Amino acid sequence: MKYTEKEAFDKVNMFGRGEPNDAFAEYFTGHSFLNPLTKPGETPVFLANVTFEPGCRNNWHVHHAKSGGGQILICTAGEGWYREEGRPAIPLKAGTVITIPAEVKHWHGAKEDSWFSHIAVEVPGEETETEWLEPVTDREYDELEG
Repeated sequence: MKYTEKEAFDKVNMFGRGEPNDAFAEYFTGHSFLNPLTKPGETPVFLANVTFEPGCRNNWHVHHAKSGGGQILICTAGEGWYREEGRPAIPLKAGTVITIPAEVKHWHGAKEDSWFSHIAVEVPGEETETEWLEPVTDREYDELEG
């Protein structure tokens, strides 16, 4: 379900919007928010609720790993997009789960007319790191339907 109004979205965003995602702002077009659900170092899996304002998306990026690694997105509220390089975009809504293997170039974010949240799960692996790449262009984004 699309949510254009922040107040209505906040009521259904069960894991909370969190704080402005300032540490990673340079890798996003628009504003995002981060609510860590686990503490790094206390568990081998880091979970965070990431909230995107309408039209916000992250840059193209790759989760590198010598073995294991990657990312899982568990969509919790609003509507968004996920796209792998060379493939059509996949619409996201509450209940959608996306499994992203290591070494796959991709991006994700909100639809232009809806707030959106997902839980991001960093899959444990050996020698993992995220390589942030170029922004998703307005043309690439505006070509998406729905």
